[in-house]
Amino acid sequence: MTYEINFLKRSKIEISDALHTLCPGSTWSVEDTYESIKNFKSDEYNLPSKKSVLAEVERLQNIADSYQYHRLREKEYPDFRDYLDGIVKGDQEQMQEYIDKCLEVKAKYPKPE
Repeated sequence: MTYEINFLKRSKIEISDALHTLCPGSTWSVEDTYESIKNFKSDEYNLPSKKSVLAEVERLQNIADSYQYHRLREKEYPDFRDYLDGIVKGDQEQMQEYIDKCLEVKAKYPKPE
């Protein structure tokens, strides 16, 4: 079983995310610190060092942070059904209003280069 992080939805990466990517298929319990990792079990991996886990958390957090613009845009985009309704009605003004609102949101939260 593969563990995937949906970076579009996540804003905070946890120790468990790092363990999933560093030691796929392993099991453990963890609260919110490296020291709280308990019952680590794996046929293939040893528990990674604290330094390795924290470096992986940082790496994954950097990826998640790069999608922040997307999360912000998603909250402010108009409902796509407004555009579809405009299509059905043949209402060019309604469709253009939807497009204009989307472009405003994109300008407000630009995609990082």
